[in-house]
Amino acid sequence: MIIELHLLQSFPVSNLNRDDVGQPKTATFGGYVRGRISSQSLKRAARLLFNEYGLDSSEVGVRTKRLLDSVVDGLVEEGHDRAQARGVAIAALQQLGFGLDPSRGLTQYLLYVGQQSIEHLTSYCQERWHSLETFAAAKTETQQAKIKPDKAALAEARRILDAGRVADIALFGRMIADNKDLNVDAASQVAHAISTHVVAAEFDFYTAVDDLKPDAESGADMLGTIDFNSACYYRYANVDLTQLTRNLKGDIDLVQRTARAWTLAFINAVPSGKQNSMAARTMPDTLLGVVRDRGAWNLANAFLKPVVGDDIMEGSTKRLIEHFGKLRGFYGDDQIRMAVAASVSGEIHVMEGLQVVGSLDGFTKTLLSGAGEYAG
Repeated sequence: MIIELHLLQSFPVSNLNRDDVGQPKTATFGGYVRGRISSQSLKRAARLLFNEYGLDSSEVGVRTKRLLDSVVDGLVEEGHDRAQARGVAIAALQQLGFGLDPSRGLTQYLLYVGQQSIEHLTSYCQERWHSLETFAAAKTETQQAKIKPDKAALAEARRILDAGRVADIALFGRMIADNKDLNVDAASQVAHAISTHVVAAEFDFYTAVDDLKPDAESGADMLGTIDFNSACYYRYANVDLTQLTRNLKGDIDLVQRTARAWTLAFINAVPSGKQNSMAARTMPDTLLGVVRDRGAWNLANAFLKPVVGDDIMEGSTKRLIEHFGKLRGFYGDDQIRMAVAASVSGEIHVMEGLQVVGSLDGFTKTLLSGAGEYAG
């Protein structure tokens, strides 16, 4: 059971997701340069909204290298000396097989963990305080770093980092190179957003004046440039509800709330790049949702030939719906349970097998109801 989201969203002057030289990211598609927003940027923007759409803070995770600091803070709250707590927490992480730079207090890579994992690790340190303190005192940092975790320690690590009730880890997956047993296969796939039309990078030349400068002095006191573009993007994401249910260990209530949060968060997700100076806070204009038993269709090829004309959104919407209809006609639609569309501008061509609704609430309810018990 798969839910697909296809969104058309136009942004005015913006630099939502920039490259290594500060320019908006681009991609060549169909032989033309397009604006691009990376999937990672979109996933983060969506993930930060999950708490607003029905998921508790205990049901979402954090990506961090600072697991040590969180555990130490927890131990200090329990009454332990901070220096001793730090030594014990370092020993615990090393015994459990997590690569750590003790001098900086950072793990070797970002760990994706649930809030309860921090609590479990804190309890682990308290329960084994004496043995961990002895380990920390008996070994140099170099020797500690070379300790290989035994089977019992790996089993404990699996318990501590269990993500069976962490919605965003269940959606986006997790990979821990040192312990493959802790990996989680992602239930959601997210495409890089690309503009439906050709995009040219532009830049804003700005100046700033010192407010306290004497009137007799002229000229700017700071100047520079900021790169930007303006584009209508096609966004695509899907979620495999069967895999999501497997990742969340069959908890249908949590699966339903996660599916709803995923839907609303992706519709409302806007990357934060340069928003303070450009405020590109627009909403999707056209929404197409599909529920299917199997397969997945990214509809980006609707824009292989760039959209042109006076109304890019109208042209993009027409292309999107027509391309979806052509794929259904050519490949058949026996795998598709339902399809629903909505548009702020209302420019959607009605076709057989496509429900058209007039609001976000109607769109969300219709889409999720099509997934049955998986999504409520």
